[in-house]
Amino acid sequence: MELGAFSVSLTVKDINKSKAFYEKLGFQSFGGDSSQNWLIMKNGSCVIGLFQGMFEKNILTFNPGWNQQAENIDSFTDVRELQNQLKQKGIEILSEADETSEGPESFTIEDPDGNPILIDQHR
Repeated sequence: MELGAFSVSLTVKDINKSKAFYEKLGFQSFGGDSSQNWLIMKNGSCVIGLFQGMFEKNILTFNPGWNQQAENIDSFTDVRELQNQLKQKGIEILSEADETSEGPESFTIEDPDGNPILIDQHR
């Protein structure tokens, strides 16, 4: 099962302090808008998202259809198909993708320890 590009979405208390900290670790801003309280940062192929006041827990995030540089890839498994495969394996879907739609969509699951996992297709 190919889930796409991986990143960790971190809930932060102060986006500017967090940005400065991760810059010291070699991360650079890659996308987002700190005035809207979110940034995407990269260090090589490692991607983290910083989100202030948007959600309660850190989230593991996968993006079908993207590589680690957030570039479209030609061949990928659609988010709705991934959702169906996980359902068949007995994974509970917490928020479902609309299976009648096409294009951008997402769904969420949790691992056995309650860690949220977002499967988020942007195209």
